[in-house]
Amino acid sequence: MNKMEKDYSAQVEKLLPETKSLASNGQLQQALEQCLVLEKQTRSASDLESNTKILNHIIQLCFDAKDYKLLNEQIVLLSKKHGLLKTAVTKMIQTAMTFIDQIPNKDDMLELINTIRTVTEGKIYVEIERARVTRKLSKMKEDEGDIAQACDILQQLQVETFGSMERREKTDFILEQMRLCLLRKDYTRVQIISKKISQRFFEQEENNDLKLRFFEIMVQHALHETQYLNVCKYLQKIYEIKSIKEDDAKWKDVLQNIVVFAVLAPFDIEQHQIVNAIAKDPNLNKLPLHKNLLNNFITDELMRWTKIEEIYGETLKQAYGFNNPETSQSYWEALHKSVTEHNIRVISKCYSKITIQRLTELLDLSQDETESTIAELVVSGTVFAKINRPAGVVSFEKSKDANTQLNEWSGSVNSVLDLIAKTCHLIVKEEMVHNIKKTL
Repeated sequence: MNKMEKDYSAQVEKLLPETKSLASNGQLQQALEQCLVLEKQTRSASDLESNTKILNHIIQLCFDAKDYKLLNEQIVLLSKKHGLLKTAVTKMIQTAMTFIDQIPNKDDMLELINTIRTVTEGKIYVEIERARVTRKLSKMKEDEGDIAQACDILQQLQVETFGSMERREKTDFILEQMRLCLLRKDYTRVQIISKKISQRFFEQEENNDLKLRFFEIMVQHALHETQYLNVCKYLQKIYEIKSIKEDDAKWKDVLQNIVVFAVLAPFDIEQHQIVNAIAKDPNLNKLPLHKNLLNNFITDELMRWTKIEEIYGETLKQAYGFNNPETSQSYWEALHKSVTEHNIRVISKCYSKITIQRLTELLDLSQDETESTIAELVVSGTVFAKINRPAGVVSFEKSKDANTQLNEWSGSVNSVLDLIAKTCHLIVKEEMVHNIKKTL
């Protein structure tokens, strides 16, 4: 910033009331001409305080006169002056932004917004103001029902690169971008934008409101992608938030859904660990039905699908997805599949071989459904099984590789040889004892 060469504060203080009086008497143009003369002098002398006052005064006169066209012209004109003082222009833009909500006519309001967006484009010193007014424009488009345009407008802002914007405000903007993409059903972009937010930022308690918004959006994204384990993990993050834990109704609802999506998720090591961790939560004691449901998937016992529907059906209808007529069928099918796969894992631990007929009876499935489910579990590596269709038998015995088999045979041969050697030794011993007794 250049050093101030001359102080024009006295002249400014004298000019402001005079020009205001002129404008109120219908001589707005004359008032502006006088202001512009002094504005040039304060700008040339680098008198920031005086220049700021004049810039704000000029646009205030136009606004008070309700001459919105002239207001826009003056904003553009003052933003292009040679040797302008950036801080003064920033203050002027901030003042102009306060006029937006005070303009009754929507067309005039949009014109002012577009003017501000035009004069701030590509200028780092007013990047925050541009972002805020762009968000306001996006909200107006959303209110009109034009979600696509609202989303496109906000996507133009790369707020993560703004050096002058606070991290909290950046995160707020990014969350708004994610929300609009979700409304637009652009799930791929939601996932991409989410990477711009570091989850470490949510560790601070004062950011819990943003944390809640973020993970609620991520839950909706994971639901669409049928990533049930991710839904469970995102809900666990929501469950950790203080405002949720302090509200009995909220934490119960979240914990219920955590249990549901934990059992819906395909079985693997991570899912197994999460299920067991959830089961240790003392709050589950206050949700006995959900605790029992979870324990069914931890205990190595068979479940009957008809009993699951009968006992937990009404409760599950309140969970995400189950309460939506469009998706409820797919969620019931996913739960049925989880129950079936659990039963197959239990059976594989208890049986080395079992007939297909008996297996279908235990699983309450047709033969084709049973074979298909076993095939999926074998492909995923969850169980080892071989289906012998001609014999009608399913084998859960894992075949051994050649080296293991040879080692076992070698061990067995050594054991036999040891036994033979021991037996020979005992025979010789008995013979020696018998011969000694004969000599006596």
